[in-house]
Amino acid sequence: MKLDNVQALVFDVFGTVVDWRGGVAREAAPFLARHGVGEADPLAFADAWRNRYAPSMEEVRSGRRPFTRLDVLHRENLEATLPGFGIDPREVPTAELDELNLAWHRLDPWPDSVAGLTRLKARYIIAPLSNGNVILMIDMAKRAGLPWDAILGAEVAQAYKPMPQAYLRTAEILALQPEQVCLVAAHNGDLAAARKCGLKTAFVARPTEHGPGQTSDLVAEQAWDLVATDFGDLAGQLGI
Repeated sequence: MKLDNVQALVFDVFGTVVDWRGGVAREAAPFLARHGVGEADPLAFADAWRNRYAPSMEEVRSGRRPFTRLDVLHRENLEATLPGFGIDPREVPTAELDELNLAWHRLDPWPDSVAGLTRLKARYIIAPLSNGNVILMIDMAKRAGLPWDAILGAEVAQAYKPMPQAYLRTAEILALQPEQVCLVAAHNGDLAAARKCGLKTAFVARPTEHGPGQTSDLVAEQAWDLVATDFGDLAGQLGI
């Protein structure tokens, strides 16, 4: 088996374990209605907010900004997104913006996630390797019932994916060699970066992460160590 030496499975979370788009849209809908733009598409709002995610992290990855946790970046990105939907963030109470920002803490798992993770946990250490910060991951896990053994990722490593430190420091924290750790992700780019660091790789397709018109990450773009349709299939391929 390709993962014979692997002791830990670490997971991308946004899109791979949870449905960020649906969760953010669910919480954005009443907010938009309260502020007089109920005709706005909450899914488009979720997309617009998410589109600022990578550029904001690049400010950190490039060294132009010290490491800043994702909750802070999300909050800044929220204020930057609102004017495009006809809302002046200066006219919204701070507490209301803070509450909407917590939408990222309350995302729903994909239907197979909890049962699949529980099966995988029987044999492997399982943990997030997410760009989400620690309290975000804790809140999400407690609400969704995600059975992590530890909370790892960018804030612990002090580096955002796809920087090598994000992967290598995660393995180091687990006292494992990179090849003893497998990244499970729905994103080919994330897996490619992990592979360059020596991690094993498992692709799990999430063809509706970006909605019904998704065109990216529909199939495995490299010969990853494992390719699965969902977490249950992954567990089955691993004989669990």
